[in-house]
Amino acid sequence: MEPKITGNDNELPFSGFNEQRNEIKFIDFLNDDDLQELNNILKWNCFVVDNNGRRFGNLAWRGKRNTPQIIPDKRILLMNEYFNLTDKHVLEIGCFEGIHTIALSQYAKQVTALDSRIENVVKTIVRSSLFGFHPTVFKLNIEEDLTKYWDLLSADVMHHVGVLYHLKDPVQHLLDLGKYIRLGIMLDTHYSLEQDAKETFQVNGKIYYYKKYREKGYADVFSGMYESSKWLKLDDIVSILKEAGFGQVDIVEHRDERNGPRVLLMAKKLIKSNLTK
Repeated sequence: MEPKITGNDNELPFSGFNEQRNEIKFIDFLNDDDLQELNNILKWNCFVVDNNGRRFGNLAWRGKRNTPQIIPDKRILLMNEYFNLTDKHVLEIGCFEGIHTIALSQYAKQVTALDSRIENVVKTIVRSSLFGFHPTVFKLNIEEDLTKYWDLLSADVMHHVGVLYHLKDPVQHLLDLGKYIRLGIMLDTHYSLEQDAKETFQVNGKIYYYKKYREKGYADVFSGMYESSKWLKLDDIVSILKEAGFGQVDIVEHRDERNGPRVLLMAKKLIKSNLTK
């Protein structure tokens, strides 16, 4: 069956998708008109496919998020193997439009998700609810002074994908993680190669080298919140995590992507033994 095109030929098909179908509790029984109205109410930048092969959401633009999103992402499967999320409270930062939030809700006991853009908060709540999940979702810029938010952020494990390389102060952010994450972190981020880290800045009296990366600011949902961000060297990322209390850092995967090198790692706090001699 050929996908049915809606509107002009530049738009994505509405139906006829055969791959990455999902059982979506409160979407599968909607009629086509209602689902198309839902797709048009919010400016979606990614989409999933329901059990009937219909699109829920939209692409960002031609060539960007123009294929169905996979639920669950393989990184969440690895995260579950590593941390056993069954009885864990997971904190997700940068929830975007809820794709990972839904997958985390399938595995974890409790999920809290946040994003610095209110439109992403709304879309995550809507999409998660229609899948039948009700995570706690709210707006928060992770680079603010978080002192008064420790209770809101407190969790066992953090899902940290695609955020670190958008921050203006990634060092202080990493150092703070140990204050509200009790067990560990799944971190997926770009980093700078040694020869590209030509800029320096100082945190707590220590100098760090970084690569300056130009951002597009708040208006672009795929960018950081400020004019530029700092890409840290991988060795520094590992050492800062250990300084923050995550004594075990395992590199799971290296990837070379269009924008630069990327790493997937798992960081875990070491449990101190209560045994005495």
